[in-house]
Amino acid sequence: MTNREIEVTNGVRDRERMDHQDTKVQREPIPEATNAVAAQIVDAAYQVHSTLGPGLLESVYELCLLHELKKRGLRVERQISVPVVYDGRYLDAGMRLDLVVENLVVVELKAVEMLLPIHKAQVLTYLKLSNHRLGLLMNFNSVLIKQGIQRLAR
Repeated sequence: MTNREIEVTNGVRDRERMDHQDTKVQREPIPEATNAVAAQIVDAAYQVHSTLGPGLLESVYELCLLHELKKRGLRVERQISVPVVYDGRYLDAGMRLDLVVENLVVVELKAVEMLLPIHKAQVLTYLKLSNHRLGLLMNFNSVLIKQGIQRLAR
C-alpha cells in the first residue's frame, strides 16, 4: 500500500484520516454573567416543578416560572416576537420566544411526553434569529426536572 492509499482497520482510517478540527467555528465561551443567569433560571424551574409537579399545560409553567424569576429580581420578557429576515424583508412568521431573561438567555418551555430533536432545532433557530448565545429547553412533563432541561449554545 502506498502513502496515498487508505488503510482501514476496524472501521477507522489509519492514513489520510480526515480531521475536521479546522472547519469548526471557534466561539468565545459563554460569559459568566450569562451562566449565572442560567443557573438562576434552572433553580427557579426546580422550584416551580417541585411545587406543581408534571402534568399541567405549558402555559401554566410559563406563568409560574415568570413569577418565580421576577420574585428573584430578574428582568424577564414573555412571548417575544421573532421576525424572519427573508429577501431583505422582516416577516412576522408568528414565532415567539417563551421567555428571555436579562436579555441573555432564551427559555423555551415544553410540557410533552419527551423532547424530540425538532425541539432542540427550534431553540437553536430561535438563538440564531434573536442573536442570543444561550438557550434553555425545559420540559416540565418530566418526573425529575433535571432530566427535562437541555442547555443549548451557539
